[in-house]
Amino acid sequence: MKIAFFVWEFPPVLVGGLGTYAQNITPHFVKKGHEVTVFTLNPGDLPTREIRDDIEIHRPLLVNASTILSSFVANDLLRWGANLKFFSDIFTYNLLSSSKLLNDLIKKGRRFDIVSVHDWLSAMSGILAKEAGLKTVFHVHSTEWGRSGGDGSKVVQHIENSAAQILDWIITVSHAMKEDLTRHGWPEWKISVVWNGVDPEKYNPRKVTKEEVKRIRGMYNIRDDEKMILFIGRLTWVKGVRNLIQAMPTVLNEYPNVKLVILGRGELQHDIMELVDRLGIRNKVIYRFEFVSEKERIAHYAACDLCVFPSLYEPFGIVSLEAMSMEKPIVVGARGVIGFREQVIASGPERCGVHVNGGDPEDIAWGIKEILVDEKRARQWGRNGRARVLKYFTWDKAAEATLNIYEEVIEK
Repeated sequence: MKIAFFVWEFPPVLVGGLGTYAQNITPHFVKKGHEVTVFTLNPGDLPTREIRDDIEIHRPLLVNASTILSSFVANDLLRWGANLKFFSDIFTYNLLSSSKLLNDLIKKGRRFDIVSVHDWLSAMSGILAKEAGLKTVFHVHSTEWGRSGGDGSKVVQHIENSAAQILDWIITVSHAMKEDLTRHGWPEWKISVVWNGVDPEKYNPRKVTKEEVKRIRGMYNIRDDEKMILFIGRLTWVKGVRNLIQAMPTVLNEYPNVKLVILGRGELQHDIMELVDRLGIRNKVIYRFEFVSEKERIAHYAACDLCVFPSLYEPFGIVSLEAMSMEKPIVVGARGVIGFREQVIASGPERCGVHVNGGDPEDIAWGIKEILVDEKRARQWGRNGRARVLKYFTWDKAAEATLNIYEEVIEK
């Protein structure tokens, strides 16, 4: 197949889970013998076209249309204020990329079997491609109503819903997400579920040296007799990080030799610092507000004793797979639209972690203590987690399932 792949973040520009997905899934498409042409955003300092690892990448140079847009867009967008520039970039990226596909590449004889677009950020390109007669698949990794807690931008929701109704097929990341999309009126008959994956060779605890583990723990002054709890993720309300911090005093009452390491960036950085000081646990919570390399992230997983991801909204959540692949027991939010429920087994012989209500600090504290109470059992849960990843959650399996759906859409 010849695949046109529209995604707003792609290496070397990575922001969140969508970029991680695109970075990992596209090489597996190529490995399986398919041609991939990526259309992505250009921050202004990258080539407009290049071939990297047998993937053709187009990055149109953008123009700032926010001043023009502000004269006629809906009040909903005007309330974005300075962030209207972001919408402007997404809007022009979609128009320029679609034009490149339809008016340049295809008119010069290039053929594309399927157009793959991801979230509202490239949904407009999908609509334009569909109207031009191309087969289209809309990948939904999250939604505006979910990210915003039930409201959000009406314009973005309209774009999402239009793509859902117009494009040929929808792929989403979990059964929890499919149920949520259906509740919001999306056509259930054309929604498929494909879980994301992880690279278990890269995320392999046996490939991290004892010296690396010692270095990471030493960086945070964590002694050998102390337990390291790790949170990795965007510091935004949906990740439940404030509730995790509020759970710490309860944990420390029973397990004083515990430290929490928070690794990530986001709008809650100032709130986190204030909350830690207010609770008087500054010597027990270490925050590192920066983006670290994947190699450094893997070393953090290896160094910790358990991971906690108490999300309130998480359609899938790749961090849990990374932790499971590194043989770490995990505590995950499991109430609401949460894909973690489908990854983490919370009972029985294959148990690999604990399900909690990410909105309840006391429940999060209970989940952490459930792991800390039995070190031998926790190690077994970690081994179970990696076994589950190997069985169900590799990028190769994700790519195979996705390509099968693409082929069905083309045949239909």
